[in-house]
Amino acid sequence: MPEDWQPACPLELLRLRAQVFADIRRFFSARAVLEVETPLLSHSSGTDPQLDFFTSDYCLPPRRRTLFLQTSPEFAMKRLLASGSGSIYQICKAFRNGESGRFHNPEFTLLEWYRVGFMLPQLMDEIAELIAVLFNGRKTLNPPQRISYQEIFQRYTGLDPLVFSYQDYCAYAWDNNQPEAVSICGNDHGLWLDFIFSHNVQPHLGENTLCMVYSYPACQSSLARINESNSQVTDRVEIYINGIEIGNGYYELTDAKEQERRFDKEIAIRRQRKRPVTVKDEHLIAAMEAGLPECSGMAIGLDRLLMVLISSANINDVLNFPICRA
Repeated sequence: MPEDWQPACPLELLRLRAQVFADIRRFFSARAVLEVETPLLSHSSGTDPQLDFFTSDYCLPPRRRTLFLQTSPEFAMKRLLASGSGSIYQICKAFRNGESGRFHNPEFTLLEWYRVGFMLPQLMDEIAELIAVLFNGRKTLNPPQRISYQEIFQRYTGLDPLVFSYQDYCAYAWDNNQPEAVSICGNDHGLWLDFIFSHNVQPHLGENTLCMVYSYPACQSSLARINESNSQVTDRVEIYINGIEIGNGYYELTDAKEQERRFDKEIAIRRQRKRPVTVKDEHLIAAMEAGLPECSGMAIGLDRLLMVLISSANINDVLNFPICRA
């Protein structure tokens, strides 16, 4: 028996996880949202410059092909949406290489759902309703908060996240004893925002409440569409409780050409940074060309949600077998 062997999670945690999953299924069943499954292995990967991927060799002699473990079920679920599935959700495993720490395990559990016909405010309403159900009788939260990225960023930094000034951002980093940000972020506006937000804004968010931050800067559009009324921001929302990022959602981009342009841009950035090679999801592009319905989608990290429910400071406390004991 290995020297570092420890028992799996206590029975109470096993039960809590099972009860939370059951509550989620009842929530979506009552709203006629269909539960689906999509592959964990795929012929393509995401292109996000910040992510690393797990690969596996698929051998069917004489052929051999590299497959990717999904970092999110998003692309496959959008293919189902394009085929006419209607609103869907799933609870599944996702995998991200090189991620381990207080809030990260390379294998984790996601809840992801898509609501056909929903715009971002409707999605935010449903997020608040779901969190209220999952916390009811388990942990008391104050009323949910909604605030724009620009407002919360200016409140805690004095900087305007929609207007990038290299000099101002460098001065802010030096004034806040974070000189490493200058070499890490360079002239990349998105990296500066990620660095400053995670260090100086996020810790203040959602003190005993659900905090929904919306209207992210356009340079952080990811898979969301640019806001029709203000091209400086994107229709994206992230949710936080007690300073912990719980989830990320979008009013989904449906333009196949724009999606492919973003994929190509991210691939070029990965190449410039000498990151591992990725494979663009041509199946998703084809599905979007066929017609992805107007929809909004949300992904919530269920392990982090459980951390908040039991007031834990480490994701290992809610995992049956974290990577150190897998």
